[in-house]
Amino acid sequence: MADSTMNLMLSNQGRNASNIPHNRNRKHSLEKGRHQGISSFSQSILNIMNSKKSIDLLNKAVADELQAVHQYMYWHFHLDDQGFAPLAGMFKRIAIMEMGHVERLADRILFLKGDVVMEVAGPVEKITEAQKILSKAAEMEQAGVTSYNQFALQCSQNADAVSKQLFEALVNDEESHFDEFDKQLENIKRFGPNYLALQSFNKAPEQPAEAD
Repeated sequence: MADSTMNLMLSNQGRNASNIPHNRNRKHSLEKGRHQGISSFSQSILNIMNSKKSIDLLNKAVADELQAVHQYMYWHFHLDDQGFAPLAGMFKRIAIMEMGHVERLADRILFLKGDVVMEVAGPVEKITEAQKILSKAAEMEQAGVTSYNQFALQCSQNADAVSKQLFEALVNDEESHFDEFDKQLENIKRFGPNYLALQSFNKAPEQPAEAD
C-alpha cells in the first residue's frame, strides 16, 4: 500500500513537472501578445500625432497661399488700371498658380482626414507703386521658399514622405515665381522709368537697349 501511494505521488510530480515548460510557454505567448498589442496601439497613436503635425503644416501653407492669391490679384487690378498690362497679367497668372497650390494642399489635408482651414495668413497690403509691388512680391516668395523647406524637413522627421514631396514641389514653384519678380526688378534698376513706360505699349515685358 505504501509502495502504491509513493508511486502515485511520483507520477503526479512527474506530470506537474512536465506541465511547467508548457505553462511557461503559454505565459510567454500571452506576454508577447500583450506587448504586441501595446506596441500596435502606440504606433497608431504615433501615426495620428504625426498626421496632426502634417495637417497643421499644410493648413499654414494654405493660409500663406490664400494670402498670396488675394495680394497678387489686388496688384493685378492696380497694375492693369495704371496701364502696366504685362505686369498685371503676370500677377494674375501667378495668382492662379497659387490657387492651384491651395487645391493640392487641400487634397492632402483631406486624405489625412483633416479639415481645410480657409483662413488668410494676413491682410492685403495697400502697395500700388510698381517697383514696390515687385519688391514685396519677391520678398513673399522668398519667405515661402524658406517656410516650405522647413515644412518639408519636419514632414520627413514625421515619416510623411508624401507631404514632404508636396512641399518640395511648392518650393520649386515659389523659386520660379521669385525669379520672375526679381528679373523685373533688375530690368527696372538697369533701364529705369523707361522700362515701366514700355509696359504701357507692349504685350509682354521687353528689355530696351542700354544706352552707350
